[in-house]
Amino acid sequence: MKSIGQVLMIAAMSAFLALVGPGDLAASADYPSKPVRIVVGYPAGGGTDIVARILAEELSKRLGQQFFVENRPGASGQIGADEIAKANPDGYNLFMTASPEMAIARALGKKLPYDPGRDFHPISLVTRVPFILVVHPSVQAKSVHELIDLAKKKPGDLNFASFGAGTSNHLVGELFKSTAGIDVVHVPYKGSAPAITDLLGGHVDMTFDALAVALPYVESGKLRGLAVATSQRSPLAPNIPTIAEAGLGEFEGGTWYGLVAPKDTPKEITTKLAEMVKEIVTSSEAKAKLEKRGLVPVGSTPEEFQTFVQSEIKRWSDVARKAGLVE
Repeated sequence: MKSIGQVLMIAAMSAFLALVGPGDLAASADYPSKPVRIVVGYPAGGGTDIVARILAEELSKRLGQQFFVENRPGASGQIGADEIAKANPDGYNLFMTASPEMAIARALGKKLPYDPGRDFHPISLVTRVPFILVVHPSVQAKSVHELIDLAKKKPGDLNFASFGAGTSNHLVGELFKSTAGIDVVHVPYKGSAPAITDLLGGHVDMTFDALAVALPYVESGKLRGLAVATSQRSPLAPNIPTIAEAGLGEFEGGTWYGLVAPKDTPKEITTKLAEMVKEIVTSSEAKAKLEKRGLVPVGSTPEEFQTFVQSEIKRWSDVARKAGLVE
């Protein structure tokens, strides 16, 4: 005759198996038993792609199966995101996502073929990409204070370049405008490269861009770095102050990369992957590769990543609403 404790244990196990299914448990225990693809919604060579390839290489080493990157560029990452949202939730279809398709598009009220909050199982925030505020040397400002004073003296005379309307650095620019209380004209481009090219030529006055992209021009004197949009100074540019040091509060701006899977992917698999990601980005080898490219390694639990994405959507929704950008 079974004791009450045994009966309760059997009942609990039966309920657990009913929820996850014996097949899920077996699949999770053997995972991965075949190659795993990581879809990237951007062309090869970009920031998202670089992070995905570093992660894929390290996951392959640690888990004994090939993790490979598959590029599905288009619509600011939305084509790749939609493909994974509809993919088999078996742990063999992953997506290296970035803020545009996961948070910014939602913040701007865009109609998406997927729901960022419902169609994915978050795995881990992988890295953050800090921005730096740079100006052309002809701009008569050598600090954030001087730039704000100049903009207030000549409302609408200064302009800032972005990767395009509704992109990450466009919203950071709008946040800077509203926080500083200045009138600066937005000039959208089709990506970072043409924006930087025109800034170098003096056709626009300033921009926010990834530290790794802009820093070489700052070091060569072709651009002037005024401040980094991070909570602390960057080890890559320790002499450049933060925007917060100029008295603009806890001003932070940039983009980020994270790993997600289709909804209903077994939690055992996503938890295992999250632990691996954390282990990888904090390892000396991978950390050095990422920091060399101006990326800040993070690593998180699925729950922490989900909370982060929700906070990003709210944050940029507020900025977009104030700037009149919501569709």
